Amino acid sequence: METFDPKYQNQHIESKIVVALERVSEAFKVLLWQKGKENALTPIQLQILLFVHFHLPEKCKVNYLAKEFNVTKATISESIRLLLKKNLILKETDPSDTRSFFIYLTEKGKTTVQRTSSFAHPIEKPIHSFSEEQKRILFQSLLELIEKLNKAGIVNVQRMCTSCRFYESGSENDYCRLLEKRLYQKDLRIDCPEHQMAS
Repeated sequence: METFDPKYQNQHIESKIVVALERVSEAFKVLLWQKGKENALTPIQLQILLFVHFHLPEKCKVNYLAKEFNVTKATISESIRLLLKKNLILKETDPSDTRSFFIYLTEKGKTTVQRTSSFAHPIEKPIHSFSEEQKRILFQSLLELIEKLNKAGIVNVQRMCTSCRFYESGSENDYCRLLEKRLYQKDLRIDCPEHQMAS
C-alpha cells in the first residue's frame, strides 16, 4: 500500500482519510509551534503546561507524561528542568514514593496557560459550521478510530468512556456507574478526568 501516492488514494478512500488526518495533524503542529515560539516554549513544554493545568496531580508525573505524549522519560525530565528554570512549574515529592514527584503550575505558569490555551481554536472554528449530524458522525468515527489505535498499541493513553471501568454499554444507551446517569453519544468523553482504566 502506498498511502501517500495520489494514484493509490484515488482508488482507496481509506488512504484519502489518512492523508486528510495527516493534514489536520500538520495544522495542529504548526499552531502549537507558533504559540510556543511566541512564549519562548517548545511544543512539548507548552503541551506539558496545558496538561498539568487541566488534569489531576496523579497524572502530572514524569512516567505518565512520557506515555501521554509518546516521548522518552528523559525528554519529559529535560522539559521539566527547563520549565522549573523559567518558574512556570514547581515539583512536590510524592509521599508514597520519594523518588517520584507531582508537577504543579506556578502563578506565572497559570498566566502562560491562559495566554496559550486557545492555540487550537483555528481548527475548532470551522467545525462549528458543520451540521449537528456531521458533527455526530465525525465524533463517532474519531472515537472508534482512537479506540482501535489504542488497542493496536499506537495510541498509548486514552481516557475515553469506552475504556473506563465505570462504563457500561447498553443496547439503547450507555451508562456511567460513577456519574449514575445514562450516556447519550453527546455525553461520551474523549478525556475524562475521572477515568479509571477497565481491567
